[in-house]
Parts: sequence; structure tokens; C-alpha cells
Amino acid sequence: MPATAMASRWRFRQPSVVPGFGMALGFTLAYLALIVLIPLAGLVWRSASLGWSEFWRIAMDDRTVRALEISFGTSLIAATVNVLFGTVVAWVLTRYRFPGRRVLDAMVDLPFALPTAVAGIALTALYAPNGWIGAMFASLGLKVAFTPAGIVVALIFIGLPFVVRTVQPIMEEIDREVEEAAATLGATRWHTIWRVILPGLSPAILTGFTLAFARAVGEYGSVIFIAGNIPYVSEIAPLLIVIRLEEFNYAGATAVAAIMLAISFTILLLINVIQAWSRRRFGYGA
Repeated sequence: MPATAMASRWRFRQPSVVPGFGMALGFTLAYLALIVLIPLAGLVWRSASLGWSEFWRIAMDDRTVRALEISFGTSLIAATVNVLFGTVVAWVLTRYRFPGRRVLDAMVDLPFALPTAVAGIALTALYAPNGWIGAMFASLGLKVAFTPAGIVVALIFIGLPFVVRTVQPIMEEIDREVEEAAATLGATRWHTIWRVILPGLSPAILTGFTLAFARAVGEYGSVIFIAGNIPYVSEIAPLLIVIRLEEFNYAGATAVAAIMLAISFTILLLINVIQAWSRRRFGYGA
């Protein structure tokens, strides 16, 4: 067998003490094709059947463009906020011991278990102008519920656990002796955070951001209650898809869904490229 062929085969199939590589790979490809690729391919095929002119007309509709801007804009804001505060929460739960820590740790998972509709109703009751929190904002001339700000609040709520649970295990693996060595060498606390801790956490932080963003883009249940669903103001793209389906406008619903798929795939691909570079660069979280 030529050396090039042997090298190619070696890269394709790494030796393992556990047998069944071919069967496991075949099952993986078949399962992903059945659950993910075939439905998405059907969506793309249905969109292609509209014709380019019709698809472009739907895509450039003012209501469609505004709904996409609201969905992706609020999702990016919420994911960024969750990265900042989720990392802090993970740090507190990992590095400090205090009464009630386990209760607080369990509370992080509540958005996973709570139905999204219940979360939306609860957030609306709190942030409405006559709600407990909303009344305080109203006294300052600010309105949260029934605005894009309310959408951001809902997306922060449902996305926080993704960041915390992604960063927390990696943070637990970072040896504290590394921080002590940095302090011994004269590094300040902020210098230790920025030059020692954060580089090792960056792959996990990017993963948490990706998961929170992906979850936020497709969120529906918790958002429709607090958003107000005002066209051109607080109407999200998933709601617009549902509206088009209720109008029996399947072409419009398919086109909006295909646009969301293309934008989401592009953003996630870019994030994954950055994440792969970060793993090669810093070596942690690989």
C-alpha cells in the first residue's frame, strides 16, 4: 500500500482499544441525516421552489427584515450579557464556599426545567408597567415589557444556564497553583485574570456564547408574552413564521425560515472557526 494512502487511512481512522468504529460512524451519519440534514434539506428545497424573484421579494419585505433584525440583534445582546454575568456566576460557584451555594447552583438550572410559557408569563408580570420591577423602571421613564428590551430580558433568562454549565467544569479544572504562581511573580489580580485565567477559559466561553445565542434565536414561548408582538417594533422572526403559517402563506413561512437558517449557520460557523483557533492558541478546553 502506498505511503500516502496509509497516511490518509491513519488520519481517517485512529486506533482505539474500543472496537466498532465503522458501525458507530455509520450510525452517527445515518442518525444526523435523518434528524438534521433531511429536514433542513427539505426546507432549502421548498425555498428553492419559490424562484429567486419571489424568494427575494419575501426576504426584502420590510416586516421580514425588521423581524430578523429584532431576533438576531436581541439574541446577540442577550448572549453577550450572559457571557459576562454567566462567567461571574460560574466563578462564584466554583471558587467560593458559602452557605446556600448548592441551592444557588441548583437555581441556575431552573430555566432548563421551567416551561418557556410559564417563564414568559412570570417575566411579563414582573416587568409590566404595573409589575413589581416594571413599576420601578416606569418611575424612571423606562419601559421594559412590550419592547425589544423585554425580549432581551427573556432571552437572558433562558440562556444563562448554557454559559454557566459550559464554563463551570473548565473553570474547576484550572489549577489554582497557576494563579498563585502568577501572584508570586508579581502579577496583579487583574493581570492574572486577563493573562492567565481568561485565555484558558476562552474556548468554553465561546461555546457558552454559541449555545446561548443559538437557543435565543429560536426562542418563542417566553418571548411572545413579554414582547408585545408589535410589527416593526417587537415582533420576532419565529412569531412571523407562525403568523404566515396561520395565514396559510406557506411560501412566506418557508422563506423566512430559510433566511434564519442561512444567517444562523453563517454566524455559528464563524464562531466555531474562532473557537477552533482559540483552542489551538491556548490549549485549554480542547
